Amino acid sequence: MNLENLPCQPQDLTEVSCEDRWQVYQRLQTLDIPCQCAAYQPLRVQLDSVAMVIQVWSVVRSVTASKQTLSAWLEICWQLDYFQQ
Repeated sequence: MNLENLPCQPQDLTEVSCEDRWQVYQRLQTLDIPCQCAAYQPLRVQLDSVAMVIQVWSVVRSVTASKQTLSAWLEICWQLDYFQQ
């Protein structure tokens, strides 16, 4: 099964607050991920592949998660990289 070619529909990202929505939108634009951000509306993102889903998750997490959460996640990634070598 090729996960890269799964059909996806535009989705509303409702968990992004109004304060964070513009920052997420701008980052998604730099990644060439189709999205729309209108005043007083949810951020809409067109997810065309599993890779896009992961990128959107990563962008939203980087904006909305606490510094402690991001730091702990980075530490886990470093440990996994160390054990894979």
